[in-house]
Amino acid sequence: MTILSAANKGSGLAWRAPTAGWLGLAASPTFAFMAWIAAKDAPPIALCSSGSSILPIDGMTAMYLLMSLFHLSPWLKLASSRPWART
Repeated sequence: MTILSAANKGSGLAWRAPTAGWLGLAASPTFAFMAWIAAKDAPPIALCSSGSSILPIDGMTAMYLLMSLFHLSPWLKLASSRPWART
């Protein structure tokens, strides 16, 4: 028996599934918090500047908001799997 096959038979993989679940849940709030920090640190945009954009946020804030939305699916799965008390 090789070392590799003996390592795969042990319980070394048991911690990966719960850890991956918690990391998935941590991603969306982390990116939302980073978007908030990026928005607070961004310099104010002049309203009449030639490079004004549609949104009053900079590129990093928009990127973090999009990443937060893309990583929202574990929260939606968690919310949909919970039984609700209402009938």
